[in-house]
Amino acid sequence: MRPFALPSLLLILASSLSAFAQTSRPSLQTPALSPDGKEIAFASGGDIWTAPAAGGEARLLIANAADDARPLYSPDGTRLAFISTRTGLGDIYILTLATGELARLTSSDSLSNLDGWSRDGQWIYFTSSTTDVPGQSDILRVRATGGTPLEVSRERYLSEFESAPSPDGTQVALLAKGISSTQWWRNGHAHIDETELWMMPLTAPSRTQPGYRRILPADAKRAWPMWSPDGQTLFYMSDKSGSENIWSANAASGAERQVTHFTSGRCLWPTISYDGKSIVFERQFAIWKLDTHSGNASQLPITLRGAPSADSVTHLPLTHWQDLAVAPDGNKLAVVDHGEIFAAGTKEGGEAQRLTRTDAAESTPAWSPDSTKLVFRSERDHGSSLYLYDFSKQAERPLTQGTDLDVDPTWSPDGKSLSFVRNRKELHVLTLDPLEDRILARGEIDNGITAWSPDSQWVVFVPTGANGFSNLHAISAAGSTQARPLTFLANGETATRIAWSPDGKYILFDTSQRSETPQLARVDLVPHVPTFREDQFTELFRQQSTPGAPDTPPGTNPGAPPATPQPQRPTPDALPATAPADSSPESSPAPASSPAAETPTRQPRT
Repeated sequence: MRPFALPSLLLILASSLSAFAQTSRPSLQTPALSPDGKEIAFASGGDIWTAPAAGGEARLLIANAADDARPLYSPDGTRLAFISTRTGLGDIYILTLATGELARLTSSDSLSNLDGWSRDGQWIYFTSSTTDVPGQSDILRVRATGGTPLEVSRERYLSEFESAPSPDGTQVALLAKGISSTQWWRNGHAHIDETELWMMPLTAPSRTQPGYRRILPADAKRAWPMWSPDGQTLFYMSDKSGSENIWSANAASGAERQVTHFTSGRCLWPTISYDGKSIVFERQFAIWKLDTHSGNASQLPITLRGAPSADSVTHLPLTHWQDLAVAPDGNKLAVVDHGEIFAAGTKEGGEAQRLTRTDAAESTPAWSPDSTKLVFRSERDHGSSLYLYDFSKQAERPLTQGTDLDVDPTWSPDGKSLSFVRNRKELHVLTLDPLEDRILARGEIDNGITAWSPDSQWVVFVPTGANGFSNLHAISAAGSTQARPLTFLANGETATRIAWSPDGKYILFDTSQRSETPQLARVDLVPHVPTFREDQFTELFRQQSTPGAPDTPPGTNPGAPPATPQPQRPTPDALPATAPADSSPESSPAPASSPAAETPTRQPRT
């Protein structure tokens, strides 16, 4: 998502407000200068504000329960384009400043990232992944008066993002390659974020107007290109010097020059004034202003004056939900959207009940066996903690708290306990009433997958051995035994899913090597006892001796040989079996009194 990811913005806003909670300092983002250079529009708290270009009191311009951001003035200063989540993941809207008229420009299932206006005010350029394969974005434009979006640059299987139309309208600068289009928020350099700066003609290529032309190679992370009024220079953010700074490049030769010289911090969402004299950008949760001629940059003193949108009844369309969990009774479901947990009925649908309302992200809801409680993960404690929501009490309570990474909460069938993995190193069982946390095993537990036996006495998990192989191990939920291996496979990818049979006799799981096709495997917890042909013949003498006579219990017929003792099935205390999953019949012990036991060298007939 680029240049602006609204789901990620929620996390940015949350961290911004948390970082300055003690001083009540607001977080100011995505600034833009008006064409006359007298005013700055920016986002704070999900609303749009305006302030004098030199700083001072800011006034609330657009307030809505949704998240509004990335305001950009039209070249004539009469309209303001911005992005809003009021209709989904984020569409582009235009506000007429004189009348307050609001028009929606885009309607898409994916985020429409606002890039900029054409200099004549006729077009709005934006980035979207609607027309490409998932995760790959393209450049589009739409009439400022509305209409069907048109493709500008659509390279299949390649991301193009953050476009900037030239002042003369003949070409557009854009960024390509790298994955910074989906993680602009990432602080620090990574080679996967390195991007190329390209020039693309808006008219048909000719001898005087060539086709695509690369200006800068992928040797740094670059973002948000901006044109000088004469079309000779491009400004942009780059981390080529180590820290994020504003740089410039000659549009013809690609010769670069560093404009600001920060040694720490970040330069986000820069926009240039229409006269090219100033650039405003976000830094340290405040708005800074840069003189492009001298290279001097300073923070603007801005104070918010106004009431943000009221937090009353919020109708939030769930258009991008994930982590679907259906309750065991089949009547309820839980989903995650915008980092919050929602629950609803499965029959009638309608409005969902919002269970969480925090600045942090929540995920992976799991229903209790009686369908009355929901456990989920939350990042509100600066880690990954487990929380429990009780529908009978309409309240939640923390189960674990701290900066540890607690994953894969799995209910025991009796609903009294939960298993989870902490920091990929520890297997825990958490008893709910009273709350008691026990560590069952330590080691490398990379996939964090656990499963309970039907009687809630055993937990299966998948540690990674010293040889790099992953195998199923079982351990008593009471912690009274050591972990026992159930499988002995030379595979590195085993059990991303585990299913224990309802009768507790076997376990199904998937397994593969990295380059192999996954296979479904089964491990029998009750040893298989083969039946030989000789035993089948012996069974004939256990039948009734007189046709038509009542059935006689085995062993009571005087003319029949003694009944063959049947092997005893292990009790839950004897689980789990340590035999390999692929044990052959020949390797299984035969009953002591069977013919096979009397003649050890005899093999079963085929």
